[in-house]
Amino acid sequence: MAENILESLTASNIFDLQGVVAVVTGGGTGIGLMISSTLVANGATVYIIGPKQDDLDRIAEVYNKAAATQDGRGRMHGIQGDVREKSEAVRLASEVAKREPHVTILFNNAGIHQGLAQRPAEATAAAFIDAYFDPVTQEHFTNSINTNSVGPYWLTFAFLPLLEKWKADSNPLSKKFVPQIVMTSSMNGWTKDSATGGNSFPYLFSKSAIGHATSSLAHELLPLGIRVNGIAPGWFVTEMSMPGTIDSLGISHAPPDHKLNFSVPTVPTGGTPRDMGTLALFLVANWFVNGETVLIDGGTLLKHPSSY
Repeated sequence: MAENILESLTASNIFDLQGVVAVVTGGGTGIGLMISSTLVANGATVYIIGPKQDDLDRIAEVYNKAAATQDGRGRMHGIQGDVREKSEAVRLASEVAKREPHVTILFNNAGIHQGLAQRPAEATAAAFIDAYFDPVTQEHFTNSINTNSVGPYWLTFAFLPLLEKWKADSNPLSKKFVPQIVMTSSMNGWTKDSATGGNSFPYLFSKSAIGHATSSLAHELLPLGIRVNGIAPGWFVTEMSMPGTIDSLGISHAPPDHKLNFSVPTVPTGGTPRDMGTLALFLVANWFVNGETVLIDGGTLLKHPSSY
C-alpha cells in the first residue's frame, strides 16, 4: 500500500540506526566525533578508537550521559589503540569481537597533519629548499603515511570477519543495512594547490594514497559483498586544523578573526558537524554507492586546481 511505501521512506525510518554497530577510529575528536556523535544520536552503538583511554572515556561519558536521557539514542565506548600498527589492528578487532557479534560499518577516520611548511619567499631553488625540504623530517612522512594510509589497510582486513558476520541470515538488520568500510581521505588527496593542505606534502601524499586505496579495496572486496567508500573533507574546524580550540564537548571553535590562506567560495566559515553527520548517515543507509569518495569541501576544489 502507498501508506507503507511512504512510511518506509521517512527519514526517521531510513536513518533509525538502532542495532547498528560502528567503529570509528579517531572518533573522539574532530571529524571522527562529528561522525560518532551523529551515529549515537540515531541509535547506533559506536566504538571510538584513539591513543589515550582517559580522553576516550571522558568524551564517551559526556555523550552517554546525554543519550541516557532520551529514547532511541545509542551509546559510545572507547578503546585505546595505535592505528598505525598491524598487530594493533588485530587486537582492536579482537576487543570489539569480545563485545559484539558483528560490525556494520568501520570508519577508518583517524589522521594526523604533520610537516607543515610556508610558501617560498622567492622563486629560487634555495628558497624552495628552505621552505619545503629543510623543515620537513623523515618522521613527518613516516608518521603521516602510516597513520593516514597504511593503518586503514591493516584495520580493513582485521575487521573483515566482523563485517562479514553482519550479513548473517539470523541478523534481521542485515536486510536494512549492508556492511561497509568508509575511509576519511581529504580534498587534499586531489588538490594541486598545497595551500589547501597547509603546505604539508606528507599530508597531501598520504591522503592521495588513501583516496586511491578506497576504490582499489572496493574492487577487491566485491566477492565479499562488503562496500568501501570514502569521505573527502575540506575545511572543517577541528583540533587538527585549529589546535587548542577544543571545548568540553570535544568541539573546536575558530577565533572570529581567523583567516584562511586559500579560498572556500561557498562556505568560507567551513563545514559543520551537521554537514559531516548527514553525509555519514547517507553512507550508512545507502546500498548502491561503492568505490566512491564523496567530496565535502564547500566548493573549494571548484576554485583551486585539482584532479578530482
